[in-house]
Order: sequence, then structure tokens, then C-alpha cells
Amino acid sequence: MAITIKDVAKLANVAPSTVSRVIADNPRISQKTKERVRKAMKELGYHPNVIARSLASQSTKVLGLVMPGSADVTFQNPFFPNVLRGLSESAHEKNYALQMTTGKTDDEIYQDVIQMVHGRRVDGLVLLNSKVDDKIIKFLRSQNFPFIIIGKPYKYEAEISYVDNDNFRAAKEVTEYLLSLNHKRIAFIGGNRDLVLTIDRILGYEKALREAGLEFRDSYIVHAEFLEQGGREAMDELLRLDEPPTALVVTDDLMTLGVLHMLDEMGISVAKQMSIVSFNNVYLAQMTQPPLTSVDINIFSLGYEAAKNLILKIENPKEPIKRIIIPHQLVIRSSCEKLERK
Repeated sequence: MAITIKDVAKLANVAPSTVSRVIADNPRISQKTKERVRKAMKELGYHPNVIARSLASQSTKVLGLVMPGSADVTFQNPFFPNVLRGLSESAHEKNYALQMTTGKTDDEIYQDVIQMVHGRRVDGLVLLNSKVDDKIIKFLRSQNFPFIIIGKPYKYEAEISYVDNDNFRAAKEVTEYLLSLNHKRIAFIGGNRDLVLTIDRILGYEKALREAGLEFRDSYIVHAEFLEQGGREAMDELLRLDEPPTALVVTDDLMTLGVLHMLDEMGISVAKQMSIVSFNNVYLAQMTQPPLTSVDINIFSLGYEAAKNLILKIENPKEPIKRIIIPHQLVIRSSCEKLERK
């Protein structure tokens, strides 16, 4: 015989309606009562009927994740498993599940979002990147549907909730670090030029150079995919210049792995002949030879805060717009050396 809410209520010595409120995590129920009811549920092996609850409350208890591209490519980059870990832990604390878009192209991902929203498959959406003139953001705003961005929006910053790092400041700081090591020929390897992340980091890099009285060279800016192959291709392009750089700001650790492979093939010593500062500080950054100086952007926290604040918005539509900046830290290892002045 199936265990019911009434059985749980009897064991916990509360009303069946109280059990329902505990399942919904109603803030009006005391923590003590919640613990007693949950203990009774565990003892009896009771599991709430999620589908029935969703039909009754018109809530799915599911957050949609809008991936930046095909999952089989995206998950090659350690950033995404790490941000997913933060999203998952935060969602789990509020009994929410996660559902990802599965499209491979921008149009397929857009259609996935439309189906999620119109089909009421999710209660809100997390966008895992921010692009210039993103039609998904335009659609979600037109539908007045709850969403949050990991990354700063290109427009409507005062009207959209987001979680991000101060990418302008981080890029400026790492460029200044390389300048302090006497490097003047500093190149920048970044992601897609339509990503707000890329734009902010280029602006920070440029600001540091101009404050140091150095020329901003377009030839030192290379855009590539956030993949190992992208870094390899970018490094190949820079090494073909008449005056190659002596230092690099690379905006992703996996991309930097491709840079390292190319330098190794060319017989160029990292640090001694080419200093490198990377971004993300995933585990990979510690395992390379030499270990990478990298900006720790607290990837887990980006995901955790995104899910947490989206759920707050879902459960209270009057929740104010949030602009959450996660702190970053430059972790210095062995991939940079001071350039001897000539």
C-alpha cells in the first residue's frame, strides 16, 4: 500500500496541510516542524508526486539552462562542468531540477527556449553567456519570463538580473601585472567578439596599455573558440607577425592549453621566452608545464548565485533586479618571468 501525506502527518503529529507546505518549503513553517516532517517522510519512505504537485501549483520546480552551443563541444571546456556544479547545488537546496537546451546551432537553441517557455516546461531560465543583441534575451523580456544571465547584459543592464565578474578590471589587472614584468609587446587571445565577456576584457587590456603609454596594436588581438584548438590557431597567427609578442593575456585555460602545445612544437620556452596569464583557474591550470598563472573567477559561485537569485525571482516576482559581482583573484604560478630590460 502506497504511503500518503496522511501517513506522514500522523507520524509527525501535524495536519496533512502542514506536510504539503513543508514539501513546498513554505517559509511560514518553522524549521523545527520542517525537520520533524522530513524525518517522518524519510522513515516512511515517502516521496512527493512531483508531477501532481506541478499540475496543482502550475510550477515545474525546474530551471532551464541555456547553453552557449552544442553540449558535446561546450562540455570539453572545464568551465561548464564547474558552473553546472554551482547551479546544481543551489537548485538542489530548493528542490529544483535542471533542464538544458540541446540545440547545436543558435537557431536550434532559440527554438528550445521558445518550447521551454511556451510549453511551461521550466519556471525560469539561466543564460550561460551574454552576447551582443541576443534574440533570446529579447524574447524572454517580451514574455516577461523569469531569467538571469551569467555575464553582463549588453543592453538593459538596469532591467536584467545578472551574475558576473568585473571582467574589465580583471583584464586590466593582469595586463598591468605583465607590464610590471617589463613586457611591452603583450597580445590578447579572446573568445568570440560578440561575447560581452570578450568586449569587457579587451577594454580592460587596452586601458592598461594606454595608461602605460603603449600603442594598442590590432594585430595583437586574436579571437578564437574557447577550446584547445582555438588557442593553437591563435598562437600560430601571433607567431607569424614580424614582431611577435613576448607576453600573452589568454581568456580561458583550455584555450591556453592549445597555446602551450603550439609553443612547445615551435621550441619556445614558456616564461623564459613567452609569459602567459590565463583565466578561470580550473584544475587544468595547475597541471600544465609550467603551471599557469591564472585568474580565479570563482566559477562555482557564478553558478550558485545565478540559480539562487533566479529562484528568489520565481518565488517572488517583486524581487528587485540583481547585479551580483563575484570577486576574482590572480593566482601567480610559473608561467611568467620578468623580461630583462635592453
